[in-house]
Amino acid sequence: MLVLTRKLGESIIIGDGIEVKIVGIDGDQIKLGVEAPKEVKIYRQEIFEAIQAENRQAMQVEESLINQLKNF
Repeated sequence: MLVLTRKLGESIIIGDGIEVKIVGIDGDQIKLGVEAPKEVKIYRQEIFEAIQAENRQAMQVEESLINQLKNF
């Protein structure tokens, strides 16, 4: 993991088109601004993990239905 120190108003660039900027600091929280191409999906980690869990669950249901259909 790369760890960087940034001050308010400073940013980092990821790849060719993603900029992450420190836009606010309030106590122990920071506010990040992310500029990226529209085709790049950006999620908070907990939302991303929930989406992945739902996708895994949906795949298990589909596999179970396919197996049931094979037995007919």
